[in-house]
Amino acid sequence: MKHLLIAILMFFSCVFSFAQTNRAQWLEDDRFGMFIHWGLYSATEGIWKGERLRHPNNYAEWIRYRNRIGEAEYGELAKRFDWDKINPEEWVLLAKKAGMKYIIITSKHHDGVALWDTQVGDYSLPKLSGSNRDVIKEIADACKKHQIKLCFYYSHWIDWQHPYGWSHNQEVTGRVTDQQYNQYWQEKVIPQVRELLTNYGDIAMMWFDMWIPYQQSIIKKEQLDQLATMIHQLQPNCLINSRLGFPIENEHVDFETLGDNQFGSAYTDHIWETPGTIAHSWGFNALENEWKSTNQLFQSLINNVSLNGSYTLNIGPRADGSVPYEGVQRLEDMGECLQKYGKSVYKNKGLPIRFSQHDWGKMTINDDTKELFLHVYNWPLDKILRVTGISSKPKKIEVLNGDNAQEVKFEQFGPILHIKVPEKQPDPYVSVLKVTLNDLQLDKEVVAESTFGGFSLNAKNTTTKNLEFKAFDGTKPDHLVLKPNEKVQWKVYLPEAGKYTVESSIHNGAGKDVKLTIKEGDNTLSTMAKPNGKVTVEPNENWYVEEFLDVTNGKITISNPKEIVIEFSADQAILFNRIWLERK
Repeated sequence: MKHLLIAILMFFSCVFSFAQTNRAQWLEDDRFGMFIHWGLYSATEGIWKGERLRHPNNYAEWIRYRNRIGEAEYGELAKRFDWDKINPEEWVLLAKKAGMKYIIITSKHHDGVALWDTQVGDYSLPKLSGSNRDVIKEIADACKKHQIKLCFYYSHWIDWQHPYGWSHNQEVTGRVTDQQYNQYWQEKVIPQVRELLTNYGDIAMMWFDMWIPYQQSIIKKEQLDQLATMIHQLQPNCLINSRLGFPIENEHVDFETLGDNQFGSAYTDHIWETPGTIAHSWGFNALENEWKSTNQLFQSLINNVSLNGSYTLNIGPRADGSVPYEGVQRLEDMGECLQKYGKSVYKNKGLPIRFSQHDWGKMTINDDTKELFLHVYNWPLDKILRVTGISSKPKKIEVLNGDNAQEVKFEQFGPILHIKVPEKQPDPYVSVLKVTLNDLQLDKEVVAESTFGGFSLNAKNTTTKNLEFKAFDGTKPDHLVLKPNEKVQWKVYLPEAGKYTVESSIHNGAGKDVKLTIKEGDNTLSTMAKPNGKVTVEPNENWYVEEFLDVTNGKITISNPKEIVIEFSADQAILFNRIWLERK
């Protein structure tokens, strides 16, 4: 009986897991959506009584908290809204033009102001402005009309209006009790989310905004369970993001939301997204001057898709509903790109290979057609695009240019492709090649060939596990701390016969010569490397880091293209940067 019970529980767990994945499939297919931060804060434009936001991040939507604005005075901002000009359908049309497939609107941000005419209290944009307009209904109708999925942002954790909602300043002034916070939860959160899920048709997603685990907050698991259960009951197909307060493994979470403007760094099987800004602030900031370029935004989207992620890009309209010119231009440019190359983004995912192995761009694959796409950021000067990791032979390779496709020649050397691309790149932002394959076979361990030829053997592409890393310059931990005689290996496919120069880059802080040994098959290269010290990063700042110097180790000769294994060791402790392998 016990075994039968366990089997039944496992069955239903699998069924739920499948339903959870299937429900979220649209987010993995659509890949690109619009975030809209719009509320009372939009009317301050990041300035309050001549003073800028009292925080260096300049997030305009936080101005009530940062600049300590009283509730009544903050509510007066509603009079600045120009209802004769506000037209939420224009936001939907802009999203459509940009190639976006869903919209997330801030139904209630941390300031506690509902954009719709909520029946929970009087602190809503319609009541404060004396307008009978329901922006949420208007955007819901426009989304339905233009076939854009409607999603709601709702600040459940933080609320600066309700006397018992969470405010970070309570760390100083005294925390609300669990009983008081639950009063806020039952009086405001639950009934307001119920309104949103009941009155506006199909809701594709509820996007919550707690960026720490619930255990580190005042919220209790029972409260989150109550909220999620209600969502599933009222809108069974509605997705819930991980910022509800649970990890991605939780049964209520459909996808992971990374940190603000945090992009992926490794391929992952579960569904995830990056919420990002088109400039810097989320809400409209009149003093904004950090607009991201179209190319930066488009590459951010492609980078995420290449790792199985999506991208939700924010706009912050003004109090008259207008979107800044810079934002409109970038979204229209992205829309033009996606009209040409959407087949390489929508319904695409990444390959389970190293994220940064190609220095020319990224790769995606279409789940439906099984076509492989090469997104080239850096068009090769020698007109040979070097692609590493594809072991299966392509049927054909084409350079895309909108509806046109130009077939190009290529050579294959084991898991390395040399593609002969045209003199002129077809697109000023990202050029795309389509690779048609009978099947997909990957070599996930082989070191990628660099743009101009040559191979960099480093900490990111070694096949050796459990190594110690160090950030020698205070940025990323991507240098190896090698113990005496500790061995590190790499797998390399050399595409041409001939002599290859071997050069290592190390820091020897031992104060005496160190013996470096490189082995390849029966070949052994031994070199003595002298000690080296520090290098000055900036003058007069006492800023010094370890110096890395190149050491010539010798040459390896091969008579035909083949796969080799390179092994490196040193007889004393060193910091290791890379080995450079190049045919000369």
